[in-house]
Amino acid sequence: MLNNIGLPGLLLIAVVVLVLFGRGKISSLMGEVGKGITAFKRGVDDSKKEIDDAAEVRDITPEEEKDKA
Repeated sequence: MLNNIGLPGLLLIAVVVLVLFGRGKISSLMGEVGKGITAFKRGVDDSKKEIDDAAEVRDITPEEEKDKA
C-alpha cells in the first residue's frame, strides 16, 4: 500500500499536516523529538561506559602480597 505513494503524495500529506496542525505546533513537536533522540543517545553512551567500567580488570591483591612477589 505504501509502495505506491510517490513524491506528489508525500507533498500532499505534508501540506495537509501543515494546514491541520500549523507551523508552530509542528516545530515544537520536532523539538521534542530532537530532545528525545538526544536523551536516548546519552543513555546508550552511559550504558556503554558502565559496561566498559564493569568489564575492566582490577587488581585486588593486597599490598603485602604485591611486595612479596
